[in-house]
Amino acid sequence: MDRSINPLPPLQAVRVFEAAARLGSFSRAAEELAMTQAAVSYQIKLLEDRAGQPLFKRLPRGVEPTAAGKLLQRHAAEALDLLRQGWADLRGGGEELVISTLTSFAAFILAPRLGQFQVAHPGITTRVDVNPRVADLLAGEATVAIRAGRGSWPGLAADLLIRGSYTPLLTPALMEAYGPIREPADLLRVPRVDAGDPAWALWFRAAGVEPPKPAEQHSLGTQMLEVQAALAGQGACLLTPAYARGLIASGALVQPFDLVTEDDISVWLVYPEARRDAPAIAAFRSWLLAEVAELAG
Repeated sequence: MDRSINPLPPLQAVRVFEAAARLGSFSRAAEELAMTQAAVSYQIKLLEDRAGQPLFKRLPRGVEPTAAGKLLQRHAAEALDLLRQGWADLRGGGEELVISTLTSFAAFILAPRLGQFQVAHPGITTRVDVNPRVADLLAGEATVAIRAGRGSWPGLAADLLIRGSYTPLLTPALMEAYGPIREPADLLRVPRVDAGDPAWALWFRAAGVEPPKPAEQHSLGTQMLEVQAALAGQGACLLTPAYARGLIASGALVQPFDLVTEDDISVWLVYPEARRDAPAIAAFRSWLLAEVAELAG
């Protein structure tokens, strides 16, 4: 095959284009690549001249790929990912997968299982970043993220992991001390962790019980801390059932009722749409979806 019939575009221009498309800005691409903005603009113009059509819409603030630009962005991102992986393999290293995640998901889901992923994919180095600040995936601050929300983030693909859901849990000792607990109304006499959380009122109403007026108290902020308080015997907590499997199986906590309430804030695996087929992302996505499917089963 005569490769000169379909020559490659200038690779430097492709690299600049991919950064500008991912970041939505020529100036941010220049910062990332340690170039001047004029040099970035020149490389983009060079690529657009070769393509014979514009690849970006110039906006008041930043840029946005055209339809042709989005097509090229997807292929450019995949090609650069493969090149990075090939170079890492050549040097005897591996690809790094940075996972920005929620504290509770990290503690209940990732920590007990991530070793299995690492054994199955020794060429991928994983790093878990637990940080309340939302990582900018399009700027490369992390490879993938575990986020709570409704599943819609501009420029990002999102796979549903765990639907927002809650059920009360408490220690066997607390259940015995305040028992018998046979009906949902019996929980009204049990101390509750973060009793002012509106989710408690939702659960009681779903159970046909008028909830008490919420008392003012401090919020612990994450299910992980609420569980620790419950394990210390401070009260019953509300926990997502998928997070509770191990605690219930070990007997550390008891789920007195089958009733589970849901809300519209769920947990999602999020990653740049243009990098969907990147080897590390594809491998992690496939593994994690299988893990949460097993939990749901």
